[in-house]
Amino acid sequence: MSRTIKILLAANLLAIATLVFSYPHLMIGPGKLIPAHQNLSTDCMSCHKPFRGASSERCENCHIPADIGLLLTTGQPVTKPRTSTPFHQKLISQDCVACHSDHSGVQRFRKEGQFKHTLLQLGAREQCQECHKAPVDALHREITKDCARCHSSDGWRPATFEHSKFFVLDRDHNTSCVTCHVKNDFNNYTCFGCHEHTPANIRNEHEEEGIRNFNNCVECHRSADEDDIRGGNGGRKGEHDD
Repeated sequence: MSRTIKILLAANLLAIATLVFSYPHLMIGPGKLIPAHQNLSTDCMSCHKPFRGASSERCENCHIPADIGLLLTTGQPVTKPRTSTPFHQKLISQDCVACHSDHSGVQRFRKEGQFKHTLLQLGAREQCQECHKAPVDALHREITKDCARCHSSDGWRPATFEHSKFFVLDRDHNTSCVTCHVKNDFNNYTCFGCHEHTPANIRNEHEEEGIRNFNNCVECHRSADEDDIRGGNGGRKGEHDD
């Protein structure tokens, strides 16, 4: 390679490097900034560290974590919050770039850094309805709390709870949840709200059959089918077993 060509290559590389450092928003910017950051379009170093990319520390020069969702960077109250509940104050770390990328040339919420509930403090992960609107379908209208019994914070679907594993809600039990689960307490249930028998009568009838554990109805009765009876603890074996 001739000396002249080497000089031309070196000059081109020097020119490119000069342009990159002088006009990074034109040379290497992936796209326009979000409207709220348009005033920083020519000031890349407000958010980026040389050779290291965007820095959460530099975000805090304008955004005070304790005020996010409550106050604007100008100190004025937020009148139209983007979320129903400010939650940035409940994060275990203020790693802004784990979720946010403000250039339109890349995904605003990147898949590899999309918000994860594990970023929240443990207590906040259980307060689903602080941030999420409750579903309005017929089933969820009956449920007022304890989302974690069916759902995980990894995703709304799939839901893990299957009522048929405990009791089959067939045509004879097509009723609202509160009928069996008084006050929407899904840890407990009662069958005596509908059936004509009383605890005393049930006790006598079951003891005649040698069944002493009759307080937990679904341990033996899994549906309205009289033939669908399983032997429970303390019950008589044989015809009541599977």
